[in-house]
Amino acid sequence: MAGVAVYWLRASRPVKFTLAWQLILGGLIALGLARLGGHFYYDTRPFVRDHVKPLFAHAPDNGFPSDHALLTSFLAYSFWRYSKPVSLALLVNALLVSAARVAAHVHSPIDIVGSFVFSLIGAYVVTLIDRRLDRGRHALPRH
Repeated sequence: MAGVAVYWLRASRPVKFTLAWQLILGGLIALGLARLGGHFYYDTRPFVRDHVKPLFAHAPDNGFPSDHALLTSFLAYSFWRYSKPVSLALLVNALLVSAARVAAHVHSPIDIVGSFVFSLIGAYVVTLIDRRLDRGRHALPRH
């Protein structure tokens, strides 16, 4: 997350503006997909299913999808267009956070995969919107 802050502080004003709306809109799309996915698919948390004690206290609710994996992977995907090194560092962070959630018995791998897919879709949709807006700004006027 420090990489996000450093990148933000060093970015130009137009990049900050573009990145801000992309993170907000893409994050809302990813979160909406996650809520929809959680509504249609229920995955019992591993500590409940396997009758083990999780490494930290957690509600025995639906584990699908993982909010932590959603946020961390969404940031990683969103930064790909701006800084590949920052994006790769964020992706490693997302994988480590996700592995820790599985190791703590609060998520199953399917919860993690679902989050990565939803966040990828959110980031991709925003990329498509930005490309469409960019074409509109640079299109030749029609007569």
